[in-house]
Amino acid sequence: MAIRHLAAAAAVTVLTATFCAAESRGPVTNLPLPRYVSMKAATGNVRRGPSLTHKIDWVFKRRGMPLEITAEYGHWRRVQDRDGAGGWVHYALLSGVRTVLVEEDMLTVHARPDTRSPVTAAFELGVVARLGDCEASWCEISAGGYSGWAPKKKLWGVAPDELRE
Repeated sequence: MAIRHLAAAAAVTVLTATFCAAESRGPVTNLPLPRYVSMKAATGNVRRGPSLTHKIDWVFKRRGMPLEITAEYGHWRRVQDRDGAGGWVHYALLSGVRTVLVEEDMLTVHARPDTRSPVTAAFELGVVARLGDCEASWCEISAGGYSGWAPKKKLWGVAPDELRE
C-alpha cells in the first residue's frame, strides 16, 4: 500500500512540475515569465485589464523605466514596477532594451567587477541606467555618459541568477 501511495505522489509531482514549467513561458511570445523590459514610450496608460475598454488606473511617465512582465494576453502585457504597482500595458509601449533602477544612493561603480578596482562614477538613488553584461554578482551599467560595474543586489530590473554577455 505504501509503495502505491509513493508512486501516485511521484506521478503528481511530475505532472505538477510539467505544468509549472509550461506556465513559465508566455502563451503569446513563448518568452520566459517573469522577465524584464523597459518603457519605450515617454508615457503609458496602465489599465485594469488587457483591453482599451478597461479603466486606466494610472500612467507611467518615465521613458526607460524597468518593468517586470508577469503575464501576457494578446497584445497586452501585465507589468509591475519596482514597488509592485502594475497593471496591463499595450506591448507597443514596451522595449526589450534592458534598464535597471539604482537602489542605493551614491552607488559607486567600478572599472571591473571587483570592489578593489578604481571607482569610475557614483549614481544617485533612482537613476535609470542601461544594463550591460552581468556576472554572478555584478552588472555593468551606464547612464549620463558614465559607466562601470555595480553589485547586482543594488539594482532592480535584473534577476539574481541572470547572466548576460
